[in-house]
Formats: sequence, structure tokens, C-alpha cells
Amino acid sequence: MKVKHCLVAAALLFAFTTAHAADKITIGVIQYDLTDIDKSFKDLHDQGFGSCEISYRKNTLTKDFAEKVKEASKKYDIKVTTLVGVPGSKSTWNFRKGPATIGLVPTDERAEKIKVYHEMIDFCAMADIPAMHSHFGFIPEDPSSEQYKDFVKVMQDLANYAKERNVLIYFETGQETPTTLIRAIKDIGTGNVFINCDLANLLMYGKANSLDAVKQFGPLIKEFHAKDGKYPDPDNPYELGAEVPIPTGDVNFPAVIAELKKQGFQGAVTIECELNGSQHDYVIKTRKYLQELLDK
Repeated sequence: MKVKHCLVAAALLFAFTTAHAADKITIGVIQYDLTDIDKSFKDLHDQGFGSCEISYRKNTLTKDFAEKVKEASKKYDIKVTTLVGVPGSKSTWNFRKGPATIGLVPTDERAEKIKVYHEMIDFCAMADIPAMHSHFGFIPEDPSSEQYKDFVKVMQDLANYAKERNVLIYFETGQETPTTLIRAIKDIGTGNVFINCDLANLLMYGKANSLDAVKQFGPLIKEFHAKDGKYPDPDNPYELGAEVPIPTGDVNFPAVIAELKKQGFQGAVTIECELNGSQHDYVIKTRKYLQELLDK
């Protein structure tokens, strides 16, 4: 009888925990247009969103703009979760040139990219944005390679710069297996490096299915990108898999949402689109779909 009571209590506790987690999860978008942040945040609030990411734009990350972001965030109750950007003039989003052009693994343009990352971190500190995130490159699989060791050192320096300013750094997933990313974060070891889990990228880069990755990453995940996609085409293994509208791809959103609620996740699920862009109707429809999954 006592065992039965314990099982019932455990079930009730699990139900309460997942419901509480769902209440703390916000659905957001990426804000690319920074021309009128007050209007943009009002629109987000009016459409039922609770958060957003801000996309890096050169020459906009000023002290004055930081004050406007803070004011609009408080006024409309829109939490800005990260500042996102991928600096570099040569970044190429495929398997042929991507490893040599994206992020801080390649040495080409590294100094210029670090300068932008510092600017992003500084703005986060000014605007009270908790984190910046980016694709930092195709992390080498071999932890004993000089390229891997060099990358870890570069990321340690960047993470320490952010740590001094009370800013977190998130790796956006996709360009390496979950195990490789977890290992790199462990080796960086500064305590302020976490994960923005892009659910579609894991598939599109052919590195993992989303549900298994979420289980592996666990508490390292601080934010999600809600996006859907396909694995790379076996007949064309030089290009990423296709991005497709939610929920028409291979991301199992019901299972992923259930898992993150089970884990007690209390961050943001961010649709990788802008509310007032060409995909307005899709964003509204997708927010409703995600909210229904969270409410189950």
C-alpha cells in the first residue's frame, strides 16, 4: 500500500513539475529589424510572445540603443534572451567551405571576428541581455589535435572576457555531434558557456536527431531554436539538409517539448523568424502550435 501511495505521489510531483516548467517557458522570435524597437516589442506583446533574440547589426550596438532595449523590454514585458550573430565576410553554409570559413576554428579573419564578439558581449552588458550566441565553427572531433586545442584556448579567452562582464556564451548546435560539443564545453571550463539548441540544425548537418540530442545536452541547454528540417540528401552530401516549415520536417516536436518539460527547462523557445517580416502568418501559426504542445 505504501508503494502505491509513493507511486501516486511521484506521478503527481512529475505532473506538477512539468506543468510548472511549461509555465516558465516563453515563445519568442528573432528581431532582425532594429529601427523601432519600441514598436517591435509592442507587436510581440500584442501577439502573445514573451521573449526575443536580437540579431547583431553593425554600428547599431550603442549605449543609446541599449537603453532603448531595456526600456522597451520592461514596458512590454518582452525578455531579450540573447544577442545572436555570426561575424565573418567569408562564411559559407555548406560542407565544402563551411569548416574553413565559419566561426573561430579557422584562423582566417579570426581577429576581426573576435573584435565583433567583444562588441556583442559589451552590448549585452549594457543592455542587460544575459547571453550572446553564435556558430563558433565546426569543432574538430579529435581532442588531441592542435586545431582542437587552439580552438579551446581561443574560446577560453572569449568566455573569460564575457565572464568578466557577467555575460554567458551559447554555442548554437549543428556543426558537430552532441558529444563533441559537450566535450568542448567541458574543456573550455569557464563555467559560463552553454548551448542554444537549434533543433533543425542537428538534422540538417547530419549530426543527431533532436530528441536524442536534447537528452544528451540536458541542463547545458539554455535556449532553443524552433526550426524544422531534413537530413542531408544522400545524393548530395556536400550541402546541408533542407529547412522546412514546422512541423513538416523530421524534428519530433511533441516528443522534444515533452522532454524539455520533463527536464524542467525554463528558458525560451525561439522561432527563427521575425514577426513582422514576410513570414508573419507562419510565425503566428507556429507560436500557436508550440503553445498547444507546451500546454498539454
